[in-house]
Parts: sequence; structure tokens; C-alpha cells
Amino acid sequence: MKKIYVSLFIALFTSLNILVAQEKPNVLIILADDLGYGDLGFTGSKDIQTPNLDKLADNGVIMKNGYVTHPYCGPSRAGLITGRYQARFGLEINLTNSKYDMYNGLPLTEQTFANRLQKSGYETGVIGKWHLGGSDTFHPNNRGFDYFYGFLSGGHSYFPKNVKTHMPLISPKNNKPHYSANEGSYWPLTRNDKAGEFNEYLTSALSKDAAKFVSKSDKPFCLYLAYNAPHMPLEAPKETIEKYNFIKDKKRRTYAAMVDELDQGIGVVVEALRKSGKLDNTLIFFLSDNGGPRKKGETFASNGKFKEGKGSMYEGGCHVPFIVHYPNGNFKVKKFDGLVSALDIAATAVAVGNGDTSGYELEGKNLIPYLKGNKKGSPHEALFWRMQDGQAWGVRTMGAKFLKRNKKTAVPELFNMAIDPYEDYDIISKSPKLRKELAKLWNDWNSENISNIYLQAGAYQKKRLDMYKKLYEDLIKKSKKVELLKIK
Repeated sequence: MKKIYVSLFIALFTSLNILVAQEKPNVLIILADDLGYGDLGFTGSKDIQTPNLDKLADNGVIMKNGYVTHPYCGPSRAGLITGRYQARFGLEINLTNSKYDMYNGLPLTEQTFANRLQKSGYETGVIGKWHLGGSDTFHPNNRGFDYFYGFLSGGHSYFPKNVKTHMPLISPKNNKPHYSANEGSYWPLTRNDKAGEFNEYLTSALSKDAAKFVSKSDKPFCLYLAYNAPHMPLEAPKETIEKYNFIKDKKRRTYAAMVDELDQGIGVVVEALRKSGKLDNTLIFFLSDNGGPRKKGETFASNGKFKEGKGSMYEGGCHVPFIVHYPNGNFKVKKFDGLVSALDIAATAVAVGNGDTSGYELEGKNLIPYLKGNKKGSPHEALFWRMQDGQAWGVRTMGAKFLKRNKKTAVPELFNMAIDPYEDYDIISKSPKLRKELAKLWNDWNSENISNIYLQAGAYQKKRLDMYKKLYEDLIKKSKKVELLKIK
């Protein structure tokens, strides 16, 4: 009889182990904002300390050719969250945070990776920056996320003392209308459909909230932790800034402190996963939404040897630090050279989570077989970029990159990426055949896109103020035509 019980116990134990082994992995997507490629330890930084990200990189896989789909915030996030090139649905600008506009946001034709995993039993959350529409229509809770804590705008001040209920419509500097690219940057935070508490440095608040989310979830979870750090405004705790007193440039000193705080926050979340026993079974992605800013007056970030930065079709605009960490994945590589896109995050998450694949086809690739060594080569033959219908564009294969920058004087340029990854030597005049091949790839891709259908935040706000003005003037005209009442 004892033998029977022992056999039953072994069978039950084995079954439980199989169930545990087959449990769907958690998914954690960590997105930094305007982070310079060269500003992390594992990408070569000598002055900024990022031990937590370096550890994730050391124990995970570094994507040597990791890219986002657009060189600035809003469109890049639209591509990441849908797993489709944002040019497919015409979102190629930074949306403003307009509370009552039911059309100005991520189109309702698109599913997010949260929609797809929610249908597979995942608890879904987004913490941090949304930037994909400010009205209830586009609110994260209505786009597949069970939980939201953060802000709907494209940016936010980092200190609670700066919170205001509104921003001035008229600039005190020149007494002209004030347009804010990140409308809502000083508004209170939001938790789901209510006001959210905000009583400490923002990066810390977001990190602690994320740590609570990953710790308490009993179901498999998908958390999109979308930091706004180190996006401007340049604000950091005084003690962290002092840690970088050896950096002479004041702006870079504060920026370094912001990256440090970002790394500390990620450490808090990873430690919460470890303590709750979920770290090994959590698929973690880390990347930035675009390169660090390198325009005049914004040279505090470093993109390493890559040219230019945020907003550019050069590598500094879209080539980002990119880590995949998943202990249960049993990955066979430490560094991966194939072309990897932010589009691959949705495709990989949906694949491992057995998520819904209905509707539009995901354009990314499941990276797991490549990282396990079951598939060879590059996940993508080519990656593509387009800025507002072609003001600037780019196409990259493993061997070459063909691009045109967003400048009036810009001309097409062609680079051999195998021997010139930093785009120093334009070979367009010497390579007509290669130019033609890459042009065909881009034209074929672009033939399935639509034109941009939205206004940039500033232009949108100007149009909105003009609308209010016209409405008021029309009402005055109408009022003058009304015959006044005479009583007897």
C-alpha cells in the first residue's frame, strides 16, 4: 500500500511540476524616454552608474541591432504597443492630451498587446507615460489595460510641488498664445479613472507602484512600465545630482542623476519580482522609445558613436539600447546581431502568452526561437522608417541603410552597415544597384501605408484655440441678428 501512495505522490508531484513548467510567463516591458544609447554601463558609459540594467544585460541578451519604429516619442510608442508600423494607421506625430476629442488618439481599429493578452487570461497594466490620446475613448483602461497609474500627456514634471490644475493659455513672456507640446505636464497623476496620489520623485513613484503590481498579481501579468525618464524637464533629487558633481556640464549632471534614478527604480521592480518568486518566469524587455536629444541646446545625452539623435534618421535617432531577459527561456546567446524591432515585443509576448491573434496581423517576429538558437539569421530582412509621409525616411537591411534626413537641404544617403555602422561614408554615388534595391524595398513597404491623419501637438492646440475664437465670433454675429424682446 505504501508503494501505491508513494507512486501516487510522485505522479502528483510530477504533474504539478509540469503544470508549473507550462505556466504562462509574465511579461514586463520597460520603456525609457529619450535615453541616449551611450548612457548605460553595458553600452559603454563611463560616467553614469546603471548597475541594475547592466545586471539585466549580463544575465539576458543584448540586442546589438535593436531599433524602434520612429525617432520620437508618440509614433514610436504607437508602433510598440500595437506591434504594427504606425504608418499603417497614419499616426506619425506627437498627439496632444486633448480631454474631449474622441478622434485624436490611437485608432480604435488597432489592438494593443494588452488587448491580445487580456483575452488569454493575463492581468494587464500600464504605469507611467501614455501619450496615445487624452479622452476617455483612448484611456488605457479602454485599450486593454486593467490598471493604469501615470499621466496621459507626452511628458510630466518630476516633483509633486510643480503640479498645477492648468497651464496658462497666454505666455507671460510675449503675451501670445502658449502651445505646449506636452499638454498636461503639470496636471495631477491619474489612477485608473480617479486622481492618483503623487508625493515623491516621479520615477520613484512609478517604480514603487510597478513593484506592488508585479508582487500582488496572482494571474500571469503583462505590465507596460513606460517611464518618462530621462525626458525633459531636467529634474532630479538634489542628493543624486550631487553624486555626479564630477560632471562639469550642469545639464548632463542632472541628466545623469535622472538615468541613475531610472536604474534604481528598475532595481526596485526586479527585486520585487525576485522576492515574489516570479523573476525566472518573467520575460523582461528593456529599451528606449528613441535616441537621446542632440539638437542645439540639448546635447546633454550621449548616443555613443551613433550620429545625431532624437528625430533623426541616422542611427542616433532609432538605434536604441535593447535587452531581453528571461531565465526560463534558456537562451543560448548573450549578444544577438540580427535586426530586432520594437514590433517584436508584441509578437513575442503574444506568442509566449498564447494571446489573441485575430484582427490585423502583427508585423514583428517571435524572438524566442532566435534566442534559443532554434532559428538562425536575422528576424527581419529589412526595417523601415517614415516621418510624416516622407519628409524623412529610411530602410535598413543587415548589410546597408538608405535614408533621407528631415532637413530642407537633405539628400538621400546610402551606407554599408557591415563595415560602416556609424554612417561616416556615403556610398550612394558608387552603388546605383544597391540604391535601387533598397528603394524598391521601401516603396513596397510604403505602398501598404496611409498618409498621416493627425496634427502635431502645437499645431493641434493652435487649431483648437482658433476654433474657440471662431465659435465665439459666430455667436456674437448671431446674437446681433436677434431681435430683442419688447414686453407690454
